[in-house]
Amino acid sequence: MTSTALHSEAEPSNPPGQAQPSSVRSRFVPRMPGPRWLGWLGASVVALFAGALRFFNLGEPDRIYFDETYYATDAYALWRFGYEHDTLEDSDALLAQGDPNIWDGGGDFIVHPPVGKWMIALGDWLYSVMPFGASVTPEGWRTASALAGMISVLILVRLATRMTRSLLLGCTAGLVLALDGLHFTLSRIAMVDIFLTLWILAGFTCLVIDRDRTRERLARLGEAGTDLAAVGWLGMRWWRLAAGLCFGLAIGTKWSALFFVAAFGLLTVAWDYGARRSVGQQRPVGRWFGFDAVPAFFQTVVVAGIVYLVSWSGWLFTRGGYNRDFADGLVPGWVPDFLGEPARALWSLVDYHGRMMDFHSNLSSDHSYISAPWEWLVMRTPVMFHYQGQAVGCDSGDCVTSVVSIGTPVVWWVGIIALVVMFGWWVTFRDWRAGAVLLAVAAGWLPWFAYPDRPMFLFYALPFLPFLVLAVVLMLGLLMGAGEDSPRFAPYLRALGGVVFGVVLLLVIAHFSYLYPVLSAYPVPEESWRDRLWFDVWIYGRDAS
Repeated sequence: MTSTALHSEAEPSNPPGQAQPSSVRSRFVPRMPGPRWLGWLGASVVALFAGALRFFNLGEPDRIYFDETYYATDAYALWRFGYEHDTLEDSDALLAQGDPNIWDGGGDFIVHPPVGKWMIALGDWLYSVMPFGASVTPEGWRTASALAGMISVLILVRLATRMTRSLLLGCTAGLVLALDGLHFTLSRIAMVDIFLTLWILAGFTCLVIDRDRTRERLARLGEAGTDLAAVGWLGMRWWRLAAGLCFGLAIGTKWSALFFVAAFGLLTVAWDYGARRSVGQQRPVGRWFGFDAVPAFFQTVVVAGIVYLVSWSGWLFTRGGYNRDFADGLVPGWVPDFLGEPARALWSLVDYHGRMMDFHSNLSSDHSYISAPWEWLVMRTPVMFHYQGQAVGCDSGDCVTSVVSIGTPVVWWVGIIALVVMFGWWVTFRDWRAGAVLLAVAAGWLPWFAYPDRPMFLFYALPFLPFLVLAVVLMLGLLMGAGEDSPRFAPYLRALGGVVFGVVLLLVIAHFSYLYPVLSAYPVPEESWRDRLWFDVWIYGRDAS
């Protein structure tokens, strides 16, 4: 990484009607660090490291635990029937014994869309076709989560490299995410939050690539002698279509993705407006609205809506799902059959969504590990996914195993400082990267404050974790490039920044290593286990008081 890798990247500002092609090329599209193969090699190595951590002893605990009781069985039902199915009371124990005969009754009422569960089912299938695999096992229903965790690390490395033009910072971002305890534990359990995080991160990455491609197009037009002040349509935006696909899959995993889609939809058209202003377009609102904003709505929101509807295909094209027959008899008899059945299915789906919304609106719980949004950044109340006393596997007879879903505190606590730095950077220089990171964290965090009576948990913060990590590496990049405009002090400031970079990275590695036994169901003496959980609230939650 060069010291100028994180120079301020506010939009270049040319006098109206005087866009300069060379300026557009140098400011809009800084060169990616090369060679290209090295960037992909670095990303792959970091992702494989993350995958090794996540797949090692993936079958522990060797039973259904925490919310796997819902998601693992629902995923298996989708695989078998195309819709969520009622199960026997002892279904968890039956699955733990390898008995797949767990069904009772008919369709089961569920409160989250099906994409995440379809992905868990895909993991079941992938594991079952392996030479050592079986139809339904803990490794099988957790395979997709581990893959999603590994792929999200790969995507973050590429995204951070693109945003900073630094392979060092890109790989650092992936390494920090790989070593975060919250991301680690949710990559090793059959829950849907890791898939929500994956699709949100992938969609945002597509928009950043679209931003670069659009500016490259403007640069090429300028070099070809085109009057940039009069440019209208900027060509087909395939990467924005890809973002719409990812956002549809995110919403199809959890509805909370809607907050991100709204924020990122505004962000991508704001980038387009800034690009038009920067190349000297006078009064660009008309071109921006007609050529950028309106197509962006269809490419992201409409495409996401179509993908979301398609994600319900298993429920729509079968007859056994919960509430599937709600609209039977409500469609007039004169409606042709080829229209009547789709109408009944969609009407039933709309009613089903109303029931799901009622559930979320009236949800209440006295769970010990409920965590308010203000607590998430400071890691006040993690969730004890699994605990077993008198465990075997260590020299001491007094051993325990646990899965405490807590973020690596060093990452989150440094992240708080990084967010403050990003805010100052954006206010001072209007750097697009700082603004994007702040908006993403806000979209994943602030809306939850509007529901103070709803029970919430720390793992709700997972979707904005990659952006918190981006804030950390952007801050470290600024420190290592500090003083670049001050030749007298530059070497000393950059050396100090390098020291801070090294210290933070070593602290992250050390803290994750220290917490690893309590995150991974690894048997340790109870005294050692308690030493790693510094506060009573990390063990007992609200019951600590």
